[in-house]
Amino acid sequence: MKEKIKVGYIGLGGRGMSVLKLCFSDMQDVEIRALCDWEEDRVQQAVSMLNEKGKPSPYTTTDYKEILADDEIDAVIIMTGWHTHVKLAKESMLAGKYTAVEVGCAYDIQECHDLIEAYEKTGAPLMMLENCCYGRNEMMLLNIVKQGLLGEVVHCKGGYCHYLPEMELFKERDKPHYRIFEYINRNCEQYPTHELGPIMKVLDINRGNRMMKLTSVASKSRGLKAYAKEHLPADSIFNNVEYKQGDIVTTCITCANGETIQLSLDTTLPRAFYSRDFTVRGTKGMYSEERNVMFFEGDVEGEFDNVSKYYEKYDHPLHAEYVQGELKGGHGGMDWLVCRAFVESVKRGINTPIDAYDTVALMAIGPLSEMSIQKGGMPVDIPDFTKGKWMRREPAIDSKYCLDKVVVDQETPIFQ
Repeated sequence: MKEKIKVGYIGLGGRGMSVLKLCFSDMQDVEIRALCDWEEDRVQQAVSMLNEKGKPSPYTTTDYKEILADDEIDAVIIMTGWHTHVKLAKESMLAGKYTAVEVGCAYDIQECHDLIEAYEKTGAPLMMLENCCYGRNEMMLLNIVKQGLLGEVVHCKGGYCHYLPEMELFKERDKPHYRIFEYINRNCEQYPTHELGPIMKVLDINRGNRMMKLTSVASKSRGLKAYAKEHLPADSIFNNVEYKQGDIVTTCITCANGETIQLSLDTTLPRAFYSRDFTVRGTKGMYSEERNVMFFEGDVEGEFDNVSKYYEKYDHPLHAEYVQGELKGGHGGMDWLVCRAFVESVKRGINTPIDAYDTVALMAIGPLSEMSIQKGGMPVDIPDFTKGKWMRREPAIDSKYCLDKVVVDQETPIFQ
C-alpha cells in the first residue's frame, strides 16, 4: 500500500479549481505533481493557491501528454470540459494511469466501447467522480436497501432539476459557459449521472443486474430563447441562435431484473427549487427526496420531512463517522468523499468503487437518449458493456468507500 500518491491534474476551470482547492490540496497523502490547463493564468492561480496552503509548486504544462508520459505520476484527474473527457480518459488508461474523470456524457456509443477496450487492455482503473453516490441520504438509502428494509425495489426515479441560465450558462455575460454549446447543438439527457449513479448502486447495476432498454422524449425548446431575449443584449449571438435542447427531457429505462428507472432533465425553465428527485419504491416502503420522506410498511400515516430522524438508526457507517468530524469539500461533503474513494483505491492498488463499467454506463445515456428522441421516443437497446460479466462479476472489494455493499471500516481515516 502506498503512503502517498502523486497526481497529475488536468483542467482548472470553475469545477476543476474548486475540487483542487477544497479537496485534493488538503489531503496529506496526495502530492499534486503536475498541473495542466490551456489557460496559463488558471495554472498560476492554482500554483499560488497550493503555495498559500504550504504545498510545493508542481510543474505546470499546457500539454497533457507530458503528464501521461510522467512515470512518477500514479493517477490522473480529468476536470476538463465534457467534450474532452473520453479522449483524455482513454489516453490516460493507455498510459497505465489510474484515471478519474468529472461527470459528463459521451457523444456516441463508440466512445464508450473505446473506453472499455482501453480498460480491458490495460487494467488501468477508470472512475467517474460522481459525488452524489456519496450523498448522505443516498448512502443511507443504499444501507436500507441492502438490509432489505424496503423489500424488493421495483422503481427508482431521479432528475437534474436546476435552473441554469442565471446560475451557470450565462453567469458571465461576456463569456458564456461552454455547456451552452451543448444546448445549442444537442437534444438529449445531458446530465443523467447525479441521479442515475446512486440508483445504479441501489439496483445492483453491473453486478447481478443491468440496464436493458431506454426511451426518451423531449419537450419543445423555449426556456433559453426566452431568457436570452429578456436578459442578453439584442445583438448577442445567444439571443439569435436556435437551441436544440428540449426544456424537459423524460427518460425511462428498463432493467434485466424487471425494475424501471425514470430520469428527468429540467434545467432551462424557471423553477422554485433545486432537486435531484431521488426516489426509491419497494414492496415494503419508499423514500422521496422531494417530500423528504421515508415511509415503511406499517407506519400509521405518512409523515413529511422526517428523513433526519432515521439517521441515528440507518445512517451509512461512512457518514456516521464523517459527520463526527469537520465537513470538508463542497456540496455538503460529497466532493471530499468521492475524491477520498479514488485516492484510497490508488493507494491500495484496487479497483475503484465506481468502476469503468459503471462510468461508461452513465456516459452512454446521453447518446442513447439522443437517438431515442430523434426516433420519436422509440426504445433503444442499452449495450452490455460488461459482455455478460454482470451475471458473474468478481466479488466487490471490501473498502470503506464501497458502493456495492455496506462495509464497516474504522481503520481507514476519512481525513488525512
